[in-house]
Amino acid sequence: MNRTLIAPSAAPARPADSRPIHPLWLRLTHWLNALAVVILMLSGWRIYDASPLFAFTFPPAITLGGWLGGALQWHFAAMWLLFFNGLLYLALNLLSGRLARKFFPLTPRGLLRDLKGALHGKLSHADVRQYNQVQKLAYLCVLLDLIVIVLSGLVLWKSVQFPLLRELLGGYELARRIHFFAMAGIALFLVVHLVMVALVPRTLSAMIHGHAPKTP
Repeated sequence: MNRTLIAPSAAPARPADSRPIHPLWLRLTHWLNALAVVILMLSGWRIYDASPLFAFTFPPAITLGGWLGGALQWHFAAMWLLFFNGLLYLALNLLSGRLARKFFPLTPRGLLRDLKGALHGKLSHADVRQYNQVQKLAYLCVLLDLIVIVLSGLVLWKSVQFPLLRELLGGYELARRIHFFAMAGIALFLVVHLVMVALVPRTLSAMIHGHAPKTP
């Protein structure tokens, strides 16, 4: 009896994941938060220049508002945008489970491993769906930093109306310094974030239309 040997067929290729990396609600709230933060930062520098905390001021060319009154108007408008859009962003991340799925688990060992890889230029960015441990920590710190900015900003805006919050932050003057350094932290994050986007431009396209570009 002739026996025909049939080579086992190769396993079918796994279909590509066509789901968007970032859903529409995330992209919209992300860009609105970014707009609010930039306006807050530039107008905040103009407000700072009117009564500096330290022995330096910001060049008027990189501030927003033109004068103190104009800067305050820009600042308050962006404040409400950040407050309501930030609440929506946080609520949707929590309710959808994205916050736990994207940013946890976060472990000291994993953080040290990815930090070492980043410093040596060996940290892979092949899968833009996954955040490494350094990214997870950075984004979580930014979320906490924005909360600090909002709370300290409330003290600066309505100090008399929020006496408990004012005391928790160490008084008006300390709240002012907390607000300044919290915004400085956001500015530093933006610089690092833009550098990383320049190095891995696929992350920008994913945040614009939701999908990563196809690899050749």
